[in-house]
Amino acid sequence: MTADTPETRFSISNNSSHLYQDHFSYILEYKNGTQADGFFDPELLKKSLNILVRKHYKPVAGWFQARNNGIDVVYYSDKFNDPPISTQTLDINYETLSRHVHDSNVELLVPAASSTEITFEDNDIPMIMVKVTYLESNEAVVLGISYHHSLMDGTSFWTFMANWSALCKHLYEHGDTAEFGIPHSPTFEFPDISHFHNPSKKFEHPEYILVDPDQYHTKLQPGPEKIVETILEVSVEQQHSLRQQARDIGVSFTELLCAVMWKGINGLRLDLDPEIGSGLSFYTCILNSRTRTGVSNNVCASPVINTPCERTVAEVAALEVSSSRTFPIYSTDFGFGTPEYVHPPYLPYDGFVRIWPTPMYDARSSNAPLHVYVSQPEHVDLSLSPLLAQFLKRNID
Repeated sequence: MTADTPETRFSISNNSSHLYQDHFSYILEYKNGTQADGFFDPELLKKSLNILVRKHYKPVAGWFQARNNGIDVVYYSDKFNDPPISTQTLDINYETLSRHVHDSNVELLVPAASSTEITFEDNDIPMIMVKVTYLESNEAVVLGISYHHSLMDGTSFWTFMANWSALCKHLYEHGDTAEFGIPHSPTFEFPDISHFHNPSKKFEHPEYILVDPDQYHTKLQPGPEKIVETILEVSVEQQHSLRQQARDIGVSFTELLCAVMWKGINGLRLDLDPEIGSGLSFYTCILNSRTRTGVSNNVCASPVINTPCERTVAEVAALEVSSSRTFPIYSTDFGFGTPEYVHPPYLPYDGFVRIWPTPMYDARSSNAPLHVYVSQPEHVDLSLSPLLAQFLKRNID
């Protein structure tokens, strides 16, 4: 960068995140229990967000730029693509709003982008978008937030949210940021894509055949079938039992939970379509070490990407699992308290599984239920699997 050209380029082509050219959305529900005035003031949210991205997350205030051999984020010292914030006020009660959150009503609560695919012609794509929903009654506020997955993964996003909420809270309580430093170092993207070729740990279990996870790079696409979301709930007692089983066979709790999901879901698929059993099935668990991106494991301990699939019909038997159970999701306090409920991204793709904390969950002690969100075709009944039926909670269309 020079004085004549105040431009900086940040390449996103040397990691796996650029393979996911889509916006991922989260919905955070906050209850105004004291009926406080100025609850999530929109100008405060906008000011704190702009300060954060301009000072600490400059690529977020930049632009994507496609080139012949990759994709860059371009940003400047004197020109900013600030994240857009929109607002709406609804004349409904808190219970109705909360139901929209739990039902993942993204059309109502989440900002929509005109496009998500980065091309030579279209590079004016927001990195982050925010939609704030207020109630006429002032009972609650919902934040709908979308981030472009080419720049951030879940760890990067929740570190961003921890920093944004801390900065907003400081502004709310003190009025300026002169003496304020964000609590966590900004990070972007997944670890370098080379970690797929040399995974740090594999799931050593005789029921599965292990293969190089680099063989699985299929981009999942919506299919013709209606995809529904099923919430499984792993009780405290079930977590303790799984932890003991994991210790007995020498793997982690998350690895074993992923294996249970893999075995249960694909058992149902085999029952519905026996032909997919003609090839070799395998299960691979890759632990995504966050220390490579400078994120403390005390803040966002290792999420897990699991890419088990069926060798001959990968599009049928694919399963991708992301674990967010250690993220500080329910500590996101903008100055008005922590969220009542946070809904993970609704992903209308067969085979997406998200391990998600409940409000009181502590990954270190397993002191509260843990949720697992499963996306699968409507005709696949998870209650028919003995492995999965024990966790069945409810369905969301």
